[in-house]
Amino acid sequence: MKSRDLTRWERAWWADGLVVAGVDEVGRGPLAGPVVAAVVVFERHCPVAGVNDSKQLSERQREMLFLRILDGARAVAVGAAGPRTIEAINILEASRVAMLRALGYLGNPPDVLLTDAVALGGPWREAAILQGDATSASIAAASIVAKVVRDRYMRELARQFPAYGFDRHKGYATRSHRDAILRHGPCEAHRRTFLRKLLLADPAVAESRPPNPVPGAG
Repeated sequence: MKSRDLTRWERAWWADGLVVAGVDEVGRGPLAGPVVAAVVVFERHCPVAGVNDSKQLSERQREMLFLRILDGARAVAVGAAGPRTIEAINILEASRVAMLRALGYLGNPPDVLLTDAVALGGPWREAAILQGDATSASIAAASIVAKVVRDRYMRELARQFPAYGFDRHKGYATRSHRDAILRHGPCEAHRRTFLRKLLLADPAVAESRPPNPVPGAG
């Protein structure tokens, strides 16, 4: 992996001796599973070469960098919001909940928080950076941690609900996932509000007979 310096956002605050954290989330788009957020605090440099937006990395690269981030960061914390929360307050607000939970698990709040274009508010200076996961080392590292944690969780869900193939598509709206929902109905891991949008958006699904729900999936 080619190493890039993504610390230009952090350096000004590091020079003033401030603690800088980056936060990011993954899992806004899937039909199932939680939205997961992570927060990462580096010292006065990023000791992990190759950090980049998690979407630009292979699964193997993410897993390798995940371990390096845990070893090299000053602090790392993770938070999540599940399907019922997403249904109750919408995915954007649930993403904020997940990020604030991660920050709560961090312990001491940072002096400066860098986000990927999402305003959170809190007892810190805040910079909402457009495409922050591709331009800030702290945010990019947070995106990697969140992605790895969520993917691992979705593999666990695949063992609980083997009919849906969560280990393959991680809850996203692939054809095989949509077909499985038609055959088996939704399970506890599905976001019901997202499924209603799918019914309206996909004529093939809308014209199909509604499936019977999985027992205990209420």
